[in-house]
Amino acid sequence: MEGVKMNTESKIVVAVDESKESMHALSWCLSNLFPHNSKNTLVLLYVKPPPNVYTSFDAAGYMFSSDVIATLDKYGSDLVNSVMLRAEAVIRSYGTNINVERITGSGDAKDVICSVVEKLRADTLVMGSHGYGFIKRALLGSVSDYCAKHVKCPVVIVKHTDDK
Repeated sequence: MEGVKMNTESKIVVAVDESKESMHALSWCLSNLFPHNSKNTLVLLYVKPPPNVYTSFDAAGYMFSSDVIATLDKYGSDLVNSVMLRAEAVIRSYGTNINVERITGSGDAKDVICSVVEKLRADTLVMGSHGYGFIKRALLGSVSDYCAKHVKCPVVIVKHTDDK
């Protein structure tokens, strides 16, 4: 694969989220970019949505208690932990000793991913594709398309084929 350093130490960022597509991309990455006794570093990157700005009243005038706000914050932390645990299970299934770093960002996924890749000076970015159709991609935008156009390193977008 041109541009991917296979025999030297590389830093490979895999963007993970709650989707099966991101776990499939992680599996692909481990199978294809981490040869036996690899000195590559795998960076698991999870991006939380931007923190909500809570006021004591919502738009309808209902009051939010600090308990509700704390519960919403805990849910976000639990989600991060859940995704990272799933990713670590995928890594363990490969049975090889891999140097793993974990990074959690917060904000717009496409901006955070591009920023982290640049700051880390990553050699490769691996992402799953959610397989949205043309209209949905046009309306929502595609994080992987955006990152492929804006990061300086090679980007691998792994498609997940559903067994329906």
